[in-house]
Amino acid sequence: MAEVKIKPLFDRIIVRREEPKDVVRGGIVIPDTAKEKPLEGTVVAIGQGKRGDSGEFVTPVVKVGDMILIGKYSGTEVKVNGEDLVIIREDDILAVIEN
Repeated sequence: MAEVKIKPLFDRIIVRREEPKDVVRGGIVIPDTAKEKPLEGTVVAIGQGKRGDSGEFVTPVVKVGDMILIGKYSGTEVKVNGEDLVIIREDDILAVIEN
């Protein structure tokens, strides 16, 4: 089967959620059933932005490769080429993680 390419439209952004950690600082192992959805993710692709009042596209603030924080239940989960991704709107981004 051919590899599928996906390009989000308008102000939508495709994010790969970071895997939750299996062990917390105290050394406690967390089972899969108790893990929560991670809030951190990496931007995989961005759309051209939303249209402003003048009709021009407003470029999204984030770029591909940025680490971001998103809400626990934000977006729509999709599977592309066997990889779990989330499609969100730019407004659903809570913060950009700077290193």
